[in-house]
Amino acid sequence: MWFGLLIVGAIALLTLLTAPTQNASRSGSTYSRGPDGYGAWYSFMSERGTPIQRWQQPFEQLAQNPFSPGKTTLLQINSGLKEPVLADRQKTWVETGNTLVILGARTPVTDATFRTLQTSPAGDVQVDTRRRHYLTKQETTSLKLGDRFGAVVWQQSLGQGQVIWATTPYLAANAYQDHRVNYEFLARLVTESKQPIWVDEYLHGYRNPSNATATTPEKRSRSLLAYLVNTALLPGFIQVAVLLLLGIWAHNRRFGQPISVTAPAVDNSKAYIEALAGVLHKAESSEFVIDTIRKEEQLQVQRALGLGNQLLDSETLLIAWTQQTGRPAAELADMLQLRSRGQKVSDRDLLIWLEKIQTVRHHLPRY
Repeated sequence: MWFGLLIVGAIALLTLLTAPTQNASRSGSTYSRGPDGYGAWYSFMSERGTPIQRWQQPFEQLAQNPFSPGKTTLLQINSGLKEPVLADRQKTWVETGNTLVILGARTPVTDATFRTLQTSPAGDVQVDTRRRHYLTKQETTSLKLGDRFGAVVWQQSLGQGQVIWATTPYLAANAYQDHRVNYEFLARLVTESKQPIWVDEYLHGYRNPSNATATTPEKRSRSLLAYLVNTALLPGFIQVAVLLLLGIWAHNRRFGQPISVTAPAVDNSKAYIEALAGVLHKAESSEFVIDTIRKEEQLQVQRALGLGNQLLDSETLLIAWTQQTGRPAAELADMLQLRSRGQKVSDRDLLIWLEKIQTVRHHLPRY
C-alpha cells in the first residue's frame, strides 16, 4: 500500500513541478497577442506610417547593423522589472548618439494611486503602477511623464545619445487597445530622435534563422534540452525514470513482500457434516434430524446419570434425573418430547428446544 501511495505522490509532485507554464520571456514581444504583448502597438505603428523593424540578434551586433548604418533608436520592453542601470556595452552604444528606450525599470513603490491619468502632449496617458522614479532638481527637465510622486517616464542624456526609462513594461501593451493615447505617446517617444526604429525581440527569445542554427554539439544539446523543456515530453520522461528507479529499488514488487499462498486445511468431518446437512435441508427432513439429535441427547443424559448406553423409557429417566440433579422432571421431559408429528417445526420452536438442551446439559452432574 505504501509503495503505491509513494508512486502516486511522486507523480503528483512531478506533475506540479514540471507542468507547462506560460513563457514569461514572450511578455512584451510584438509577436504576442496576449494582454502583456505589444502586437497591437506594432500594428498601430504600421498604420501610423512609421517604419519599425524587429531586431533578432544580440545587442553587440547592433553597432554593425548593415540595415541601419547611422544612428538608431532601440526599444527594449522588459518581460519584468529590471534595475535602471545600463551595461557598459549599452552605455558605449548610447554615447555615440543612439537612443535607447527601456520599458520596465524597477523603481520604488510610492503612495500614488495605482491607476492614474498622466498628462502628456499626446493626451492623458493611462498608467497602472504605483512605482515612481525620484528626479533631482537638475533632472526635472528630463521628465516625460509623471506626477508629484515622481517620474513614470524620464529621459537621461549620455554623451551624444539619450536613454528613456519607463517604470512600467506595459505602457502601450495590448491591454490598452481601447486607450490609444498610450500608443501615440510611446510612438512619439521612439520617433523624437528621428532615427530608424528597432524593437529588440532578441530579449524575448526570437532569433534570426542564421543565428539560431546550431553548429556545435553543445548548441545542439542545448536546443534539444530547450525543446524538451518546452514540451510535455520532459515531465513524461522524468516520471518514467522515477518509476523505473522505484521499481528497481523495490525489486519490481509493487505491494511489498510476496506472500505465499497456503493450501487451506481440509476437515473431513466438518465437510461431511455440512454436505449431509445440505442434503437433508434440500430433502426437508427436519423430523429425521430432530429425532436423531433428541436420541443422542438422551444418551448423553443417561451416560451422565450412569444409566448406560441403551435407550430407556422416559419414566425411568425422569425419576433418575429428579433424584440426581434435584431438578424438576418437566425440564427434561420438555427436551425429550419435541416431535414434529408430521408438521414442520418452526424456527422459533427449534430455537426454544435448543435452549432447553443447553439447560439440561448445564445441570448434568458429570457433563
